[in-house]
Amino acid sequence: MEPDRLIVTIDGPGASGKSSTARRVARALGIPYVSSGMLYRAAAWVAIQEGIDWTDEDAVLAALARHRVELVPSMEGDRVYVDGEEVTARLHTSQVDRVVSPLARHPRVRAWVNRRLREIPPPFVVDGRDMGRAVFPEAPFKFFLWADPRVRAERRARERGEDLARVEAELRDRDRRDRAQTEPAPDAVVLDTSRLPLDEVVARVVGVVRARDP
Repeated sequence: MEPDRLIVTIDGPGASGKSSTARRVARALGIPYVSSGMLYRAAAWVAIQEGIDWTDEDAVLAALARHRVELVPSMEGDRVYVDGEEVTARLHTSQVDRVVSPLARHPRVRAWVNRRLREIPPPFVVDGRDMGRAVFPEAPFKFFLWADPRVRAERRARERGEDLARVEAELRDRDRRDRAQTEPAPDAVVLDTSRLPLDEVVARVVGVVRARDP
């Protein structure tokens, strides 16, 4: 397949393993990794820093217009800059988690993120919630990862050293709120990662891509 047509989308709910999978698939294929969620998290972080009501879509868009938000993709992971300062490490907190979900449901905020994503030239692997269905419907390779909420909560709590019960409650609540934005594309390969080790998930994804791209 021509490099300028190679897009691999990996969607799924929070802590389903999509980011870890996408990062390793990109490395295996030798192409950049793009995390759509980092742009939503950057928007949430900007809203938090400015102290605005993130349920007010106009206020969020106005705040984004006041800042230069840049996403720099690579095979190892994306870096995010706001006004030239790297803020990547500040985007994965419980405070950002609580803000990013309601903020991401704003149609014009989603359009802002989607425009930024479509500006990135292929090839790349991109993860998110509706990349294959809504943002890159033309992508030749689409995957949707799923896992039991308890398993996902255990993964996230272990990564962040946070309380398991609280993390699980927040994940279940976000699943409910984000149901409309977290649907597999009709032609996506769906993988339940609850009991699959990461190596196996990556191998399956890479195997599908290479089988159709000799």
